[in-house]
Amino acid sequence: MKNDHPASLLERVFRRIAATSMADMPLANPALAVEAVAFRRQGENGHWLGVLITPWAMNLLYLPAADGTPPWSDKKAGDKHLWHFPSGAYEFTVATEEELGVYHLCSLFSPPTQFANQEAARQTACAALAALMMSDDATASAETPAAPAGSRRAFLRLGR
Repeated sequence: MKNDHPASLLERVFRRIAATSMADMPLANPALAVEAVAFRRQGENGHWLGVLITPWAMNLLYLPAADGTPPWSDKKAGDKHLWHFPSGAYEFTVATEEELGVYHLCSLFSPPTQFANQEAARQTACAALAALMMSDDATASAETPAAPAGSRRAFLRLGR
């Protein structure tokens, strides 16, 4: 992946996938379209972090900076990698797409049937990114038990 902002490329690649291999899939939510949400540089290496909304899934994506240093180059599709954020550590799956190269994804919703429209999905994507960047101390609540640390439900604060 180049140093250029990845949103346009992600949307082009996944729109092609939506029109081909994912066309007419029963798990797709027809109210949703492919959209790359809030991608920004993250960490000391400047990797790209954001959410990709598609009709069949909403995934947190982590894309390598231009140098492609490990763990990017030493993993193959399907491998797991643990990434650490202020809210905790989360398991990402290594994926590859010809036009994108290697990237890591963490499923947030699959399929995303609970969204009535694109705006609701976009707001949820932004909330998930905000929650990812909060420390556990800032989001902990003594009144309500939380989901297990590192789970997607805990990450989204849905386990309460």
